[in-house]
Formats: sequence, C-alpha cells, structure tokens
Amino acid sequence: MSAAPYTISVPDAAIDRLNDLLSDPTFQDELETSDQWNYGAPLADVKRLAKYWKDEFDWREAEKKLNQLPNYTTSITVDGFQPLDIHFVHQKSDKPGAIPLLFVHGWPGSFIEVTKILPLLEGDDRNPAFDVIAPSLPNFGFSGAVKKGGFGMEQYAETCHKLMLSLGYNEYVTQGGDWGTMITRTMGAKYPDHVKASHINMILARPPTFARNPFYALQHMLTPYTTGEKAGLARTKWFSDEGSGYRMLQNTKPQTLGYGLASSPMFLLAWIYEKLHDWTDSYPWTDDEICTWISIYQFSTAGPAASVRIYYEVAHVPTPTLAKVTGLQGRAASGGYIPRVKLGVGRFPKELWVTPKVWARTIGPLVWEGEHESGGHFAAWERPDAIAGDLRGMLGKKGPCYGIVKGKDGYEAQTQARL
Repeated sequence: MSAAPYTISVPDAAIDRLNDLLSDPTFQDELETSDQWNYGAPLADVKRLAKYWKDEFDWREAEKKLNQLPNYTTSITVDGFQPLDIHFVHQKSDKPGAIPLLFVHGWPGSFIEVTKILPLLEGDDRNPAFDVIAPSLPNFGFSGAVKKGGFGMEQYAETCHKLMLSLGYNEYVTQGGDWGTMITRTMGAKYPDHVKASHINMILARPPTFARNPFYALQHMLTPYTTGEKAGLARTKWFSDEGSGYRMLQNTKPQTLGYGLASSPMFLLAWIYEKLHDWTDSYPWTDDEICTWISIYQFSTAGPAASVRIYYEVAHVPTPTLAKVTGLQGRAASGGYIPRVKLGVGRFPKELWVTPKVWARTIGPLVWEGEHESGGHFAAWERPDAIAGDLRGMLGKKGPCYGIVKGKDGYEAQTQARL
C-alpha cells in the first residue's frame, strides 16, 4: 500500500486524562542516603518533573514541532499477523542518488531520536546525501499494536524490510542502537541482498574463541586491554549488576508490569526517566525534552504498556535466521557473525555494553570503527554529530562503503550528478 502523510493529533480527552492522573499523585518516601540514584529515580526529581508535566509542559507545542517532520503512515502485513499501520519519518533528499538509510530505535526510545541527525545527513559537496526513514516500531509511538503473541525479532525485521521495499528501496543501509542494533542485524542475516551495510552504536559481542575466531582469539589472548577498554568492561559490569533489573521484568512478565505503565503516568515517568539519566553520559536533559520523550509513550497508539512486550517476545520466540547464520539463538544471536553485510560501529564510553575492540571483529566484516570520547546509550540524541560523522565517513566518497548501494537510487548516481 502507498504511504500517506500523517499528522500527530492526540485527542484532548487523552491530555485531560493525563492531567487528572497527575493532579493527585501518591509519592512514596525515600531513604536518607548520600546517593539517591543508587535506589532509582530520586523523589525530588520525580516530583519536579510530574509537576512540570502537568502545569508547564505544552504537549500541543511539542506536537506542533513533531508535525514539522515529514511524517507518514502505511500498512504493512507481516506473515501470520494482521496488517499493521506503521508510522514513520521519511526525509527524502532532493539530491540525486541519495543513500537510503533506515534508522531503527529501541526502548525506551522512539522515532524522536532521529530528529537531531536529519539536518546533518542532507549532503553537500563533500558529504553524501541520505534518504532517511525512521519508523515507529510496532507497539511504539504512533504505529499500531500487535494483537497476538509471537511477534519476535524476525517479525520486527520483516516489518522494517517491507517498509523499505514499499518505499521503493530495494537496496539500503541501516543504523541502530538498542533494539535497533538487534533488528538491523537480523535484517542483515535475513535479507543480505538488500541490506548492504549496517552501522550500530550498541556493540553486542563476546570474547573471541579459538573454535570460532582463532585469529582474533590469539590477538585477544596476547594483547592487554587498554585503559578505555577496562573502563568499558567496568561500565558493562555495572549495567549487568545494577542497571538491568528492568530487563528481567520485561522479559518475563510484561503484562503484569503493564498495568502500572498503563494506569499511572507517574510510574511511566519514573520508569523511563531513570534510564534517561543512568544510560547517558551526563547528558543535560531539559524538562521539556524529558516530558516530550515520555509523552510519546503516554500518548502512543498502542498504549504505554505495549512497548515492553518486545522483551518477552524476543526472549521466547525462536529466531531461526540468526540461529542458522550464527549458530546462536534469541538475543544472543544478535552478537553472532553476519558474513555478507559490511559493518560499522560507533563506540561510546557510556553505552551499556562496552566491549574491547577485538570483540567487535567477531560479529561481521568490520569496515568502520568510530571512536568517540563522550556519549552513551542514546547516541543519536546525545551525539548526533558522531553518528552522522560515522555514516558520512563510512559511506562517503573516501569511505569503505562508497557506492555500495547500486543503481539509479544509489550513491553512484549522486556522484555522477555532481560531475
């Protein structure tokens, strides 16, 4: 089906209900301690943000800004499931031969993460231009809700691939973090004739083994970790030990958790705000940014609880394509080797999974490594210059993936137009 322009328009009744729920909140107490963040979102912060959300934040103004984006919707049918209305941003370049780029968000992110890199990917005499497509994943943002179980990693990948085909992009490149990393990696394994290159900013990799990667295993054994790599491993350990409890809940009982997310905007605020704080590199969040970010969940088409179902489904639904390619299964498979798709990585010190450099060489034909001194999990929002710089460097005229998207819709045509 053809895409149609889309206008975000939250009903007044939904805004009124939010304000009613925020009018008489019940706050728990907190312990006296030197660092409240060790226990979770601090009471003072949550009180301030809840009051700001109700009394000062203007969703209509935020909505107006979001509607300045080129928003569209289309219907995508995934095998075995009902048709889904998929919302997406589609910034189409006016330059010939722009490179089609699929940008895939994760949780607790959304399509909003693409907004800061859009102006950086318009192209000029030195840098390639991109057609940027950034969907709201099913159950997120302004895309539709999946109505039955079993919608796992391969189904998310199928959704995104069929979206690109529906827009006329037979070949394209991808960028993703969080679930976007896993979904785009699955796409590379499932559709290697279409996904020509991928850039990721959450590098899911494990130490090389002599059985699977003897050269890198030897290199790993003989080369000491750098100071930065040791810091990265410490960050990963912190996340595993102190920051990943949410994942177990969402992996196992999303329905029970969903009652709180759906009925209490206070709970939704605290649940996501904690991650915005802990997962970034001291990013200076404004109250407007936080409230816009969380309002997209509060006012989402499927409801704020639907987004966490992805954790359960991916953990429980087999991923045969990745299992076949990598010999691994489920979420672990996203770290396996995808042999045909050129891979670029962006390293950020406050990502959640920060691995030594040699580990990344075990997951694909690595052709680009962007080393960035700052930035965390929401790299496109925190460091849009870094993500855009990686993409320009990787796919630009002097980059390792120059001309990788062929034909009239590829970068070769863009180059010819300049000659």
